[in-house]
Amino acid sequence: MASGRGRSRRVSLPGVAELLRPAAPGPDGGEQRLASGREKHSQKITVYLSAEELLDLERARLALLRYGAAADRGRIVREAIAVLLADLDARGKDSLLARRIASANASADANAHANGDGTSASHVGGKLIGENAGSAG
Repeated sequence: MASGRGRSRRVSLPGVAELLRPAAPGPDGGEQRLASGREKHSQKITVYLSAEELLDLERARLALLRYGAAADRGRIVREAIAVLLADLDARGKDSLLARRIASANASADANAHANGDGTSASHVGGKLIGENAGSAG
């Protein structure tokens, strides 16, 4: 870790169920893409979420805990990515991910045309986002 940067004081210890639980099967039940699970990860991305999305993620974590499948938020995100990418591999343009992104892009294009200013604004989580989304039109 770079000098001058502190570590988080929050300690998250895995439970036995988390350590021993296999990854969920892929959406088609056939060949599956497995999430990496609890291990040291050498690659990192930063994802910004709305307050509502973060709350939904926390609700999912608590629901999984009630189902006896304890997982931290990172594990849930890795599992979700694995499931969505397996579906994309299996179904291509008919996959859930491709359909949702194509739909969101179509909405953004329609909004840009409606704005008449060439911006690519889109509504996400009830908020207008995109280039020049905060400026008066």
